[in-house]
Amino acid sequence: MQIIKPDLSSFNAIKDFPYKENFVDFDNLQMHYIDEGEGETILALHGEPTWSYLYRKFIPALKDYRFIAPDFIGFGKSDKIVGRKNYSFDLHFRSLENFIQKLNLSDITLVVQDWGGLLGLSLLGKYPEKFKRVVILNTFLPTGKKMSLPFKIWRMFSKYHPSLPVGGIVQYASHTKLSKEVIDAYNTPFPSKKHKSGAVAFPLLVPANPKDPAVKPMQKARDVLSEWDKPALVMFSDKDKVLGGLEKFFYRLIPTSNDQQKIIIKDAGHFLQEEKGEEIAAYIDQFMKDKLRVK
Repeated sequence: MQIIKPDLSSFNAIKDFPYKENFVDFDNLQMHYIDEGEGETILALHGEPTWSYLYRKFIPALKDYRFIAPDFIGFGKSDKIVGRKNYSFDLHFRSLENFIQKLNLSDITLVVQDWGGLLGLSLLGKYPEKFKRVVILNTFLPTGKKMSLPFKIWRMFSKYHPSLPVGGIVQYASHTKLSKEVIDAYNTPFPSKKHKSGAVAFPLLVPANPKDPAVKPMQKARDVLSEWDKPALVMFSDKDKVLGGLEKFFYRLIPTSNDQQKIIIKDAGHFLQEEKGEEIAAYIDQFMKDKLRVK
């Protein structure tokens, strides 16, 4: 198994991500994370094909908390394994188990989006005692049912494209035009095709049938969330071409989600943290201070 160490100097050109690099060891790999501030712990998980840079706008608005955001293996400043078949749901899940154990995290406020939700909510399903609250942004918990045609096309695009255009994907799924600097920042972890195996793999790891090994932990997450008695905030955006409208699934699933205001982030696409980061972070701050509760 070939492992690529990221060229960390290549990230120096990114001017709006001044956060200290931290690393944790996992199975002969290094997993990068940012760890800023002090106070209650927020654990924010990115999705496909982004990295912790996606959460940079949250940190100033959440300065009264300890804000932690890792890069999944194959993404950001974490090590990359060459070959998409070397990635699995189990690899990513175990890396997160290792992460919260090595950092000894507890009383976590979990923030998830996209694949961060598939993995992070599955982690919550296995270790509900470690989590104090959950914030759910544009994600889902698939259980291997029939996929939509657009998603099938996306899987084929990822599988067969000669070199996945990461920055172009982020732009396509966004509602507003992103600057060249931002697109470059999303491209930085992926200087060549060899670096992109993790990004190619994620769409192909979404369960395509009920016997997929990822279905069991996601079903467990559904079961735990259906009886969740701790605070839950669901915030989706209104211009998501990928998962728009699925907030209703989580409102039905999680009893306590209906204790909070129902917030839709306006004029943002799939990567709502990129387009409306400060606004979302302000809502999370209010949520953690119990100021969004329905009277």
